[in-house]
Amino acid sequence: QVQLVESGGGLVQAGGSLRLSCSASGRTFSNYIIGWFRQAPGKEREFVALISWSGGATRYADSVKGRFTISRDNAKNTVYLQMNSLKPEDTAVYYCAASRGLAVTTTPSRYDYWGQGTQVTVSS
Repeated sequence: QVQLVESGGGLVQAGGSLRLSCSASGRTFSNYIIGWFRQAPGKEREFVALISWSGGATRYADSVKGRFTISRDNAKNTVYLQMNSLKPEDTAVYYCAASRGLAVTTTPSRYDYWGQGTQVTVSS
């Protein structure tokens, strides 16, 4: 079992930045692929970014590529999502999730553990 807690959300103006954190406890954190997803009102949950267990592989949704950066510190059991040049369409609840799978995946159903989410609101 892995427990995930997101933090760092808030209200920011368009063009601003936020850094989200995903802190984990429980089983060995470094064994898991960690993904960030988001869900806006009335929309399905969508993939944002992921990072492999070693941090050597990352993947981003096209909509955030070049603006968001995912990183992890296994010693601190924490994954970060640095979000720059934020846009109103980035407004959503952001979730981190952990996957025990061997292959990276952008499919939410392939993730085994989820945090409670943190709200990000970008004003125009």
